[in-house]
Amino acid sequence: MILTGTIINGVSIIIGTIIGIFFQSIPVKVKETVLKVNGLFIIVMGIQMAISSKSSSLAIISLVSLVLGAVIGEYLDIDKKFYSAGNWIENKINRKESNVSKAFVTSSLMFVIGAMAILGALESGLRNNHTILFTKSLLDGITSIILASTLGFGVMLSAIPVVIYQGLIALMATQINTFLPQELQKEIISIITSTGGVLIIAIGTNLLELTKIRIANLLPSVLVSCLLAAIYFYI
Repeated sequence: MILTGTIINGVSIIIGTIIGIFFQSIPVKVKETVLKVNGLFIIVMGIQMAISSKSSSLAIISLVSLVLGAVIGEYLDIDKKFYSAGNWIENKINRKESNVSKAFVTSSLMFVIGAMAILGALESGLRNNHTILFTKSLLDGITSIILASTLGFGVMLSAIPVVIYQGLIALMATQINTFLPQELQKEIISIITSTGGVLIIAIGTNLLELTKIRIANLLPSVLVSCLLAAIYFYI
């Protein structure tokens, strides 16, 4: 089934969150240190993705995409809508802790942004091969444990946008070969990886409380990078 990898990914986040909640009783100092270590690891992962492209042209496209995406995102104020959704869910389930919104937004961005989410969903849709998403499920499950131990229940809610996002890509990918050549697909994946890496670095610096970047407002840069990659490919 085309959505097998995506569904397992969502389930892994839920299971990881449940396990992580059992570790919430550990001392606050330990939680803070674990969260900081997670932030450092995320930064390293983001740097690896950001510099994965050896083409200076694609690096410039990534930069332009981030700038244009930031303008669009700030205008639409996506970050505020993300937190509003988290607050709405928090009120509906009557949770007393104030971390639900932060957990939902942070984990959603972490699990949605990145090459594995896009490439894995494409592989599921194009070849019915779920290997990448199975690997991502394992990584996301482990990350969910760490995040849930520090941020709590809200991490589980990120399974919803993950399933919707990856599911839509997988379904659309069943038709992608009919209008996108293989070389363009590679270009798009490469630029998304580079652009997404910068966003992941921002997630890490936010977790370390070094910055307060409205990362959700940068999400349009991923779509902009796809458009610019297509234009660059055809000119």
